[in-house]
Amino acid sequence: MKRKLKGTVVSDKMQKTRVVEVERFIKHPKYLKYFKSSNRFKAHDENNEYKAGDRVVIEETRPLSKEKRWKIISKI
Repeated sequence: MKRKLKGTVVSDKMQKTRVVEVERFIKHPKYLKYFKSSNRFKAHDENNEYKAGDRVVIEETRPLSKEKRWKIISKI
């Protein structure tokens, strides 16, 4: 089962690659307050169709390059 995450495209300056930022809420172990945390993933975009600001779904895939382990599968 491949993992799927929802995020926002924050950079579209590379060819066939987009940087997708995924935000999530984490509960602090001591203070029990929720706070926002984000991770950035490089995702494959074969046709250069997604632009900065787009909400997308990314899916885990085999390693495509040194840092690229995800591909964009659809727009939300």
